[in-house]
Order: sequence, then structure tokens, then C-alpha cells
Amino acid sequence: MLVSIRPKEAVADLVRNVKSNTSSWIHNTVAGRDDFAWQSGYSVFSVSRSAMDEVKSYIERQATHHREMSFEEELLALLERHGIEYDPRYVLNS
Repeated sequence: MLVSIRPKEAVADLVRNVKSNTSSWIHNTVAGRDDFAWQSGYSVFSVSRSAMDEVKSYIERQATHHREMSFEEELLALLERHGIEYDPRYVLNS
């Protein structure tokens, strides 16, 4: 998702609302998805306005892109490239 929120808004509140509303919608409208559940974690990255078009383009071609590199591989590469420390036990439930 690419969203813009006000500085006073908490990312955790946004994610909680998205997960809650989409779960409810899926359970109420999609037959056979009684087992649907969101994963417990999520990742959030800030993006400058000048990069928004590039991010939109990435989202549009994401399915094709992930045929060459899995989401997991890309996330770990992104964290490492930017020097973001992480505990592998908590990344993608690995």
C-alpha cells in the first residue's frame, strides 16, 4: 500500500484499521475464506514525495518483479542495503 497520513496519525492505528476492515470484508463476502487471517507483523517505510511516482510504478509491476526475486529476499536486501538492524527471528516469521 502507498498511503499518506498526517504526522499526528499513528501507523499502528492505520494498519489495525486496514487489517480489521479487510478481514471483515473477506469473511463476509468471499466464500470459502473462513481461514483468512493477516500475519501478525508488518513493515513500514517512509517515502519522499519526489519518489512517489517510482513507488507507484513499482507497486503496479510488483507481481512481475516478484517472479524474479521473492518478497522475502527483497525485504532482507532492502534492510541490509540501508543498514537497518533486524532480528531474523522477527522478519517474515523466519
